[in-house]
Amino acid sequence: MKPQTPTNKKVREEKDTLGVLCVPDDAYYGVQTARALANFPISGLTCCADFVRATAMIKWAAARANMTSKKLSAPMGRAILKAAEEVIHGQWNHQFVVDVFQAGAGTSHNMNANEVIANRAIEMLGGQRGDYRCVHPNDHVNMSQSTNDVFPTAMRVAALLMLKKLDPVLAHLEKALSDKARAFDGIIKSGRTHLQDAVPIRLGQEFSGYACAIGRARERIRSAAHDLYELGLGGSAVGTGINTHQNYQKCVVAELAQVSGLGFLPSKNLFERMQSMADFVALSGALKALAIELIRIANDLRLLSSGPRTGLAEIVLPAVQPGSSIMPGKVNPVMAEVTNMVCFQVIGNDTTITMAAQAGQLELNVMMPVINFNILQSIGILTQNIKVFTEKCVIGIMANIKTCRTFAEMSVGLATILNPTLGYEAAAKVAKESAETGRSVREVIVNRGILSAEACDRLLDPVTMTTPEKAVRPPMRLRRS
Repeated sequence: MKPQTPTNKKVREEKDTLGVLCVPDDAYYGVQTARALANFPISGLTCCADFVRATAMIKWAAARANMTSKKLSAPMGRAILKAAEEVIHGQWNHQFVVDVFQAGAGTSHNMNANEVIANRAIEMLGGQRGDYRCVHPNDHVNMSQSTNDVFPTAMRVAALLMLKKLDPVLAHLEKALSDKARAFDGIIKSGRTHLQDAVPIRLGQEFSGYACAIGRARERIRSAAHDLYELGLGGSAVGTGINTHQNYQKCVVAELAQVSGLGFLPSKNLFERMQSMADFVALSGALKALAIELIRIANDLRLLSSGPRTGLAEIVLPAVQPGSSIMPGKVNPVMAEVTNMVCFQVIGNDTTITMAAQAGQLELNVMMPVINFNILQSIGILTQNIKVFTEKCVIGIMANIKTCRTFAEMSVGLATILNPTLGYEAAAKVAKESAETGRSVREVIVNRGILSAEACDRLLDPVTMTTPEKAVRPPMRLRRS
């Protein structure tokens, strides 16, 4: 096979089982990565830094385990360890060039890592890049491994590394919403169900519900992440552990736990770990549930801040940029809008993950690359979005106290407080008269002599109306009509 020579660039020739191919001379990747570049010019997207880091951690752990069992010589092993450490620290991220849509199971990514680490180790031992007689990508860097156990393990490691960044921003959002709940606790407003006026609620109570929803979403993600700690590393090609030392699985998982700082355990069934992507479906489901809660909260904030002259305008969102290219002075709820868009993407990613997870056959799910791309993208964009949503929107929310109070007093839902004394039908007449005349429920109650003005004020006290255990029913002068 005639070598392919890139134009105006120094190259070296490398050979694999398919023949000879030219590789850029300054590249640390090799022939198999070059083939993947030629074969998969799909999206222009490459794997994220945390996935590169996770893969290098596995290579580091495997080298340590192979040195322990004497399968890998000490000089070669030390060079591989040092090269892997450089990759872990992000020094060679630009050398991971394979498209995220690539060969099934992620073989191209695994070989990209093997070649980068091998060529760097070769340099450390005084050799020239591409001289794999010194350190071989398959025989030495990939020793005791297969893409089939490396790739799903790297997926788990990377997801957990990224979840460690998501959790604190979720905690920050939960706290910001809780802070608003406390700050707004004394502000009465109209509740709304079916987007229609309902009984009063305090603005702080509304925000406490948002804070609790985020806290619960956070717990669901933590619970879903729990199963990611059980690894199939050591299963090699199909889960049998072929070409590995009898102590390799236990040793390599322990080494990976050490280098990553994560509490990994060897799986009791390596076949299940290789066949099933259910753990990622569960995690994606938890991320989707978070996205749904965020969409709901963001939409509520958009609705509550709508107007400001012709909408609800019960809250004011921070103005972060002009809202229109034609309407002067217009300001839009852009941080809530971008949150919606990010969450729509996460929900779409979940659908892709679901379809790819069910597409595995027999000993392997070859759709792992697309599962990996989508799960890590979901975690990444949620982390970044929640951070800016909290800082640029939630923390700066202000309440329009006067508007909240006015709507609360005008709501026909206030008539509900008469139910225990007048009964539903009589209270409904009050609500109907209020709606027809435009007078507040309080005015109707007083004008009809149902309650004195003083008794009505006590009954309509914000705390009394919104805290059942503190409710005190005042004496009533009833006039049935």
